[in-house]
Amino acid sequence: MIKNKILLPGALAVILAAIAWGFDGVFLTPRLFNLEVGFVVFILHLLPFLLMQIFLYPEYRRSRNFSGKDWLIFLLIAFFGGSLGTLAIVKALFLVNFQHLSIVVLLQKLQPVFAILLAALLLGEKIRRNFAFWAALAILASYTLTFGFSLPCLEISPNLLSAALWALVAAFSFGSSTVFSKLALRKYSYYTTTFYRFGLTSFLMLGYTLLTGNMGGFSQLTPMNILIFFLIAVTTGSGALFLYYYGLKKVKASVSTICELFFPLSAIVFDYLFNGQRLNLIQWISAGIMLLAVLKISLNKKLGR
Repeated sequence: MIKNKILLPGALAVILAAIAWGFDGVFLTPRLFNLEVGFVVFILHLLPFLLMQIFLYPEYRRSRNFSGKDWLIFLLIAFFGGSLGTLAIVKALFLVNFQHLSIVVLLQKLQPVFAILLAALLLGEKIRRNFAFWAALAILASYTLTFGFSLPCLEISPNLLSAALWALVAAFSFGSSTVFSKLALRKYSYYTTTFYRFGLTSFLMLGYTLLTGNMGGFSQLTPMNILIFFLIAVTTGSGALFLYYYGLKKVKASVSTICELFFPLSAIVFDYLFNGQRLNLIQWISAGIMLLAVLKISLNKKLGR
């Protein structure tokens, strides 16, 4: 009973973070579509990082004790989880233009497949034979979720294929970030990890925005854009990530995996409530098979954990 009471706050934190990300992907981020993708990702990290200066400024002193390996891990978290992953998922959401948003979010849930593959390559974790079966099933189900039993028809949905590919890039990136985040959380607190993730991502995205010549995005900001940025900054952005890292410190990865299923499930609900979008029967079956395969991969230690 005592153990359950200890695990409950961590599980609830991951669930709340997952629901917040589902809301963000369907309702908030797509409403920044008038801005360039790289500029959006830059502001999505810069604004929360500036707000963190109010109460997390002592974290700068902690960097004095960082080893070269620590800096590399934080940079990899910022590159994959902050820069590339967020660029990819925002690009995917913008491409579908408020259509098929739940499909994009569901495809992102393939990230455990990539996380385990990367853990095998970088951390030496073994992958057993059954992993290949469930991973192949998850990828096959992700295809039928997107295109049914037909070949991609670009005339019907010219951006859906591109959006699906970007969603897979996001899944790979966030899966990679999960591996590096686990390494960071072994040594540092959840708020230290969050602080340096946002700080280093802001630095990387500043360079990207300057190189691509999109700093002019400030002149294109509307009052609604500013409101959305602030809402994301204090809720689904840094707020949700604080909750997620807090929960990840308190529960096992297997428990976190189950809790994170609230992300795609809430996205389906929000997509229906706000946009009137529904999955057809084939998509529901495909989504169920894909999520089952991801669960099998994530929970069964014999599959590669």
